[in-house]
Amino acid sequence: MMAAAREKKSRLLGAGDIDVSFEFFPPKTDKMEQQLWHSVERLAPLAPEFVSVTYGAGGSTRERTHATVSRIINETGLRPAAHLTCVNASKDDVNGVARAYWDAGVRHVVALRGDPPDGVGARYEPHPDGYGNAAELVEGLKKIGGFEVSVAGYPEKHPESATQQSDIDNLKAKVDAGADRIITQFGFDNAHYLRFLERARAAGIWVPIIPGLVPIHNFRQVAGFAVRAGASVPAWVARRFEGIEDDPATTHLVAASVATEQALDLVDEGVKSFHFYTLNRADLVYAICHLLGLRPLKVAPLEKRRAAQ
Repeated sequence: MMAAAREKKSRLLGAGDIDVSFEFFPPKTDKMEQQLWHSVERLAPLAPEFVSVTYGAGGSTRERTHATVSRIINETGLRPAAHLTCVNASKDDVNGVARAYWDAGVRHVVALRGDPPDGVGARYEPHPDGYGNAAELVEGLKKIGGFEVSVAGYPEKHPESATQQSDIDNLKAKVDAGADRIITQFGFDNAHYLRFLERARAAGIWVPIIPGLVPIHNFRQVAGFAVRAGASVPAWVARRFEGIEDDPATTHLVAASVATEQALDLVDEGVKSFHFYTLNRADLVYAICHLLGLRPLKVAPLEKRRAAQ
């Protein structure tokens, strides 16, 4: 009965019902670059709202992030959102990166405080001449130009937050500074997202709050990411992947099922936008989007944009 209801819901979803966005990270090697651009080309026909490109701790991938977003602008019809952090940089340095993004054609920034250079769990020390937190960064970006700004939200609270309320207070400060959208850390238990959404709305936060999803292409690796990010992995999710650690084909089938089930449950709750942490891997994300009702454009986004000009 439940499976039939889910199938009916899936059939009712059309390409206009769901919005998606994708996160990529800048490549370190030629092989990784080939994988990234294969993923971009594979996912571009799904016409995402935007694609974000990450930025390493302390700006360690600054040049590669800039090169990646520039290539997306020049070679695709996708709308890139470049990540930017406060770590180990003065305000002048950060503002310089933001202006370089603007000059390259970037109009959307994901503003993050960033992890301490010594990693998650280490004490964060703001640069003496830098932005102290993401709220200050959002305010600075809004002064530089007409950036659309997305910020991070943590359904299970940021690992450094003392309480859920202090976490919501910090989120409210980012929105009050001008953030246009909240993208959540990935998670696997929708109850956390729904409670987070309720707390945010009760605090007067009314910008879109987009749930983050990560397809589990490798359970051990993703579970490790979750521990560092403060996201729990329910026992039922772990059980789904038991015994198939060395069976990538079955892992991918199970992963597509788990992520699609999670997304459809959120659709039942009225959620229509999703942000996929792709890990620069396209096939699982593409399959999940297909099951959500998205279909590729017959004209590639860049060709469609040129035709409209």
